[in-house]
Amino acid sequence: VLKRFTQKIDPPNPKTFIGSGKMQEVLEFVKTQDVSSVIFDDELTPAQQGNIEKMLKVKILDRTGLILDIFAQRAQTSYARTQVELAQYQYLLPRLKGLWTHLERQKGGIGMRGPGETEIETDRRIVRDKISLLKKKLVTIDKQMATQRGNRGALVRVALVGYTNVGKSTLMNVIAKSDVFAENKLFATLDTTVRKVVIGNLPFLLSDTVGFIRKLPTQLVESFKSTLDEVQEADLLLHVVDISHPNFEEHIDSVNQILKEINSLDKPTYMVFNKIDAYEPKSWDETELVEERGKKHYSLGEWEETWMSTMNGQALFISALNKENLKEFRNRVYDAVRQIHVTRFPYNHFLYPEILEEE
Repeated sequence: VLKRFTQKIDPPNPKTFIGSGKMQEVLEFVKTQDVSSVIFDDELTPAQQGNIEKMLKVKILDRTGLILDIFAQRAQTSYARTQVELAQYQYLLPRLKGLWTHLERQKGGIGMRGPGETEIETDRRIVRDKISLLKKKLVTIDKQMATQRGNRGALVRVALVGYTNVGKSTLMNVIAKSDVFAENKLFATLDTTVRKVVIGNLPFLLSDTVGFIRKLPTQLVESFKSTLDEVQEADLLLHVVDISHPNFEEHIDSVNQILKEINSLDKPTYMVFNKIDAYEPKSWDETELVEERGKKHYSLGEWEETWMSTMNGQALFISALNKENLKEFRNRVYDAVRQIHVTRFPYNHFLYPEILEEE
């Protein structure tokens, strides 16, 4: 990233999103620095994107387009690729006029174009047909996955949720001793992984879900239904947070907003603050009067006190990478799962091994 431009404007300019003065500033920078692409950290309308491209004469990507590009690179399985492809076509459809990108070059047009149909209309029809086909394919897969969830029996379901790149997959590997792809990248995980875990003779299902983001593109909400279904059907949520990130509280709000939208915010939840090994508070000198001491200066202990109070003790501070405080984490998860299990199976022998041994 060569340079960042910011502007507070409400409402956004309907033609170019940003104001004319700021646009001129960006244009001058693009010309002098030989920039090849400009990314907007917000969703642009097709008209806005087209207008900006005409003015700047470079490739324009908005937030949704960038995220879809990243998702396309990360998709590993057939299901994930289908989800991403659907989202890409839904994003592409209203932008076809400006892009003039032909998905299938016609050779003579025989059997492709209807009577009086222009090339852009043909492209739109192809995209709509593709969207319809992909939706049907996902409906079929979703039904299969729903059946699989139903076949898991009455085991307690625990879901790891959180912002992208907070360490959910690393934590999954540590707890379930599984081989889930974990990397320090945005959206390294695009598939929901479910593993059976046993802690203290108590079995339960643990799922690793796709990382959430702020301003989640509408195309992805529909496409990634499987992850949202997994969260909705969970009995317990482990909300994993990267406490070393300077904006971790904003990330918490973004995840909670999505949980609220899918009616899952009121589920039993543990806040799991990960990456305590990487947390470094901003230094503060009380003799300097330049700035007051704020949250960015909090020690790890102060954050623990704050969130333990906020969550009524339902908060944990760990390092999945260094396996720090994982014993306490496993004990807390066991207690929470056991409590759910007791209400479901009051006389289940898994919960009372010591009584069986005495008998």
